[in-house]
Amino acid sequence: MAYRLFEGKEHAACYWRYRIAPSDLLIQKVLDFLQKHRGGPFQLAVDVGCGSGQGTLLLSKHFASVVGTDVSPAQLEVALQQAKEPGITYRECAAEELPFADSSADLVTAMSAFHWFDRPRFLQEAHRVLKPQGCLALLNYTIDMELSYPGCCEHTLNQVCKEFYAALQPYRSPHLGKSSIELYKEAYDSLPYPNKEWQECFWDRRIMPLSSYMGLVQSFSSYQALLRKDLDGANRLSQDVCERLMSVMKVTSAETEVTVAVKYFYLLACKPQET
Repeated sequence: MAYRLFEGKEHAACYWRYRIAPSDLLIQKVLDFLQKHRGGPFQLAVDVGCGSGQGTLLLSKHFASVVGTDVSPAQLEVALQQAKEPGITYRECAAEELPFADSSADLVTAMSAFHWFDRPRFLQEAHRVLKPQGCLALLNYTIDMELSYPGCCEHTLNQVCKEFYAALQPYRSPHLGKSSIELYKEAYDSLPYPNKEWQECFWDRRIMPLSSYMGLVQSFSSYQALLRKDLDGANRLSQDVCERLMSVMKVTSAETEVTVAVKYFYLLACKPQET
């Protein structure tokens, strides 16, 4: 079954403000795979579970038309507010029931969303929607991000981060199992496509204020689960972690910029040419 999360207006706004999108380099890996197996020009991309549309915006530079889909009206409302590029539209629908004709899409993506779907049903639906030699791209990143700051001991800094992640572990959805990576690898192994690619570790580094790093972790489902159960406890935890990180960095402002290393993993697969 599929799981519906991230649907409240406040969470949708938090999602847009703090959630990171794949880097241009990672998007280029998807495009290179598509170019190799299908070739251009690229007409239609479908971004499933698009949330507030960060990834959809990235794809719009490369396709004549990009459609972001999501089950959450609140997320789509935020996405529509940010949809300044031509060729972007949004549809409210389930990932397992996409409103597209058979063999109509060059690319079907799910960025940090596939693990919440009814995975077997979604893979069948993606196969239906993809053109022959069209490509499926499933991308996600882990919560165990690493920080660095000039003149600061990275081990000490990241020990605080690890304790933050460990405190959230009991609130992780059982649906995700021990590791989201395993869910994606299972999908990779199950796809009967001869041309496919699996990458388990792709580090993406970006600079952001410490407050944005905190907001990013707070947007995760495990923190949101803690927030629903114990509002004061969640706020105390995040405040304590932020103060400890600033102490290690020897700074007084949470707007101080840090380098955040994000560990991505992804699956790329090309639908075979039908005979």
